[in-house]
Amino acid sequence: MLRELRYYARMAVGIRQMLREPLPDDPEDFIRHQLLNRNRIFLDTLDRTIFRSPDHPYAVMLREARCDRSDLAREIEQHGLETALLALRRAGVYLTQDEWKSREPIVRGGIAIPHRAADFTNPLVKGWIDSSSSGSSGSPVTTSRSTAAQMHAWMYSALTAAEFGLRERARIQVQPILPFLGGLSHALRGHRLHDPVDRWFAEGSLRSDAHYRAATAALLWFGNRLGARAPYPTYLPPDDFSPVVAHIARRRAEGRACALYGFASPLVRVCGAALERGEDISGTVCLCLGEALTAAKSRVFESAGARAFALYVMSDVGRIGAACRQLTGNRVHLFSDSVAAIGVPRPAPYADDVQLNSLHLTTLLPYAANLFINLEVDDSATLEPASCDCVFSRLGLRTVVCDIQPFRKLSPQGMTLNGVDLIRLLEAELPARLGGGPGDYQLVEYEGEDRQTRIRLCVSPRLGLTDMTVVRETFLELVRLRWGGALAARVWINSSAVDAVVAEPVATRSGKVHPIRILGFDRPR
Repeated sequence: MLRELRYYARMAVGIRQMLREPLPDDPEDFIRHQLLNRNRIFLDTLDRTIFRSPDHPYAVMLREARCDRSDLAREIEQHGLETALLALRRAGVYLTQDEWKSREPIVRGGIAIPHRAADFTNPLVKGWIDSSSSGSSGSPVTTSRSTAAQMHAWMYSALTAAEFGLRERARIQVQPILPFLGGLSHALRGHRLHDPVDRWFAEGSLRSDAHYRAATAALLWFGNRLGARAPYPTYLPPDDFSPVVAHIARRRAEGRACALYGFASPLVRVCGAALERGEDISGTVCLCLGEALTAAKSRVFESAGARAFALYVMSDVGRIGAACRQLTGNRVHLFSDSVAAIGVPRPAPYADDVQLNSLHLTTLLPYAANLFINLEVDDSATLEPASCDCVFSRLGLRTVVCDIQPFRKLSPQGMTLNGVDLIRLLEAELPARLGGGPGDYQLVEYEGEDRQTRIRLCVSPRLGLTDMTVVRETFLELVRLRWGGALAARVWINSSAVDAVVAEPVATRSGKVHPIRILGFDRPR
């Protein structure tokens, strides 16, 4: 309890700094300046961190690659940053997710490189606000955010608001409360960007979330005392998104269009509730983060008359990109002033004869929370030049990250199941057989009493399915058709809404609680 009180006290200090720090006068000039100086900023950051620490894992990798500071600077000047990063990747300067989180050793040139996850934390950052990854790809990693990083991220928010005309719309966020930080941060920053949040809807159980509700309310009160003018959360009834639909209808009756902001699955549920109620929410803009905008999700948005656009965010890296009005599906403009991206062909983890383009990201800024050179983020994507005339393109953010898909694998009972195919099974094939739509069926990987890895199929109670034998056999039939063999799976009906963000944690036999891993809804980005 004392540790948690200290954590929220630190967060209050961070909120005070965040709300009092002067904002750049012109977001476009700010980003343009960063773009013009990205190579110099990147090298200066390495000079102050990695090149000053001979034992840093990246310093060892660079020595093994026979690349010193002058070599790197010359390569960047002659061929460009991305070409230099590709050369480094071929020479062994990169980091996988398993290496970063210390699940696997780093071995380059036959030499094992000692490391911890903390080695990649940026020593230049002294942040007051901490966020944690979901743990969907392993143990959660805590990341400290500096005020400078927050201000930089706000510039992206300002550009997105300008691109979509959000200041003329009623902005409605559907996001969790603490311990997830994004909802609180988004609500607090709205007024400073002249794009205030009209209403915040949140899911959660009163019994299990009481102290988080209290902490959220206390920090909102503190922020509002400093002038934030943020709304307090309106809590949704279990498995019921109709209050969001009713609020959109009220705003439309007043002549105001709306913009929804949040994770893709809850926003899909909002649109589904509108279709069930026969409410007209056409023209609503949905800004979706955290999950791939699959074809099944997109069909629900389109059926409700809404338009969905992707935001690409990872808690460990920060803001990566955002769609403009002309980019639909899983396509975003890369925020190349703060992150560099390369694609590296590799076999898919589920089939050696299938190639995918593995996305590698490099952080460029001195106030980035983590120092990454060619971090493989376990997403496949292609990088293309932008052909649109939008706010981002006019600034020079002309690289588009296309067809973003996680390629993580699930391995129950020795079987390897591809995440992309599982999304199709859960969001399209099962609903076609049994009813429902995206978000109504989800898989949880867990460790059973016998220490064997198993999966559990979660079915939303709103579907009214009572014969779990039929559900189980339908699922196994679809698995056999795609992969063959049998799958040890237990099917159960959750007692509350099933959602990637608010799913209950799973306690291991040691008593330690880990966030559950849900395939298809990989991480809060």
